[in-house]
Amino acid sequence: MSESPDGGGPVTGPWWWRRRRSAALDVTLAVVAAVECAFGAYDTVHTRLHMGGVVACLAAVLGALAGATLVVRRRWPVVPMVVALVLVPGLFGVVPLVVSLYTLAATWEWPSRRGRVVALSALALAESFGMALLAMLAPVSTPAEVHLPPTWVFVVLAGLVAVGLTVPPVVTGLYVGARRRLVESLKDRAHGLEAELGLLAEQASERARRARLEERTRIAREMHDVVAHRVSLMVVHAGALERIVAKDPEKAQASARLMGEVGRQALEELREILGVLRMAEPVAAVAAPDSLGELPSLVEQSRAAGMAVTLTVSGERRRYRGEAERTAFRVVQEGLTNAHKHAGGAAVVVLLAFVPNGVRVAVVNDCPGGAAGAALPGGGNGLVGMRERVVALGGSFAAGPEPDGGFRVEAVLPSRLAVQADRLV
Repeated sequence: MSESPDGGGPVTGPWWWRRRRSAALDVTLAVVAAVECAFGAYDTVHTRLHMGGVVACLAAVLGALAGATLVVRRRWPVVPMVVALVLVPGLFGVVPLVVSLYTLAATWEWPSRRGRVVALSALALAESFGMALLAMLAPVSTPAEVHLPPTWVFVVLAGLVAVGLTVPPVVTGLYVGARRRLVESLKDRAHGLEAELGLLAEQASERARRARLEERTRIAREMHDVVAHRVSLMVVHAGALERIVAKDPEKAQASARLMGEVGRQALEELREILGVLRMAEPVAAVAAPDSLGELPSLVEQSRAAGMAVTLTVSGERRRYRGEAERTAFRVVQEGLTNAHKHAGGAAVVVLLAFVPNGVRVAVVNDCPGGAAGAALPGGGNGLVGMRERVVALGGSFAAGPEPDGGFRVEAVLPSRLAVQADRLV
């Protein structure tokens, strides 16, 4: 099915017209062509063939039906074209010829069907030339003193008539069809761009949603790192303070003083996090002094809380990037927090090893046995957050029970995160 010449695109309206004015135009052209063909057929049969009135009337009816085929020119453009080629040798059918040539050139795909359009147009040109030449050379009674022009004059005039009847409608139809296809291609491209922009908008929205989720996750990790360890130490000290306040007031006073110091540190870090949340511009991470050099003080805080913890350092000390040292510090902090929560009274070993392929930190606690106190509440998110931190930096993380009943938290950060001593020039 060909495209409609009045607007392009698939036909969706009744019959084969997209708009009412298109139907009105085709009906009007069909009526005009029917009248022209009816009079032409009647004149040919009655005047030139000298046949009776009944035959002439029948010819007029057939001519009218032939001219009326223009009504289907949008659906089947070749039908009125073939009818016009049949009528032209009878010296009538000019309206169907001109309109069908235009419709044929405008609606048929170009250049995929160039051969058919050229062949039918050439045939129409030849028939138009023959019709015009025959009409000019037809014998007529003229006075003797009137001299007719030479035959070549009639040939030239017939050629001009044939060209005038066929070339303008074909060229106009080709131009209109090409312009319509260009408009349709631009519309398709615009629809494609609109769909692509919609997809890009959806992708941008999804990226924004993921960025918000990642930011919330990062903030949650920072809050957990700040609160979990400090509050766990405060709870442990509070329990010890309750037990020794009557027996050893000096030790109880030291524990209370340490609780205050731990609480102040937690408040300072919370203020830093809240300050970042109030900033108009986002920052990559909370500025914190946590580093591998502060592991002894971290271990000392746990030792002051009653934990039997030792720190073992091996290898040649190397400085690592800020985010790497903070991550290693947080891994040790989370391991000590877990030991406070789930292995009260157990011996704990903190390992810090500078190895050729990076830096390795581990927190290993023995089986708590029967000396453990009341377990502290935990949500199980600390180890997940640590794994996310370490993996994001390209390291490896492991956490799980030991064969003897203890528990190990271990992380290895790659050596590429180390700060180069000599910069490349």
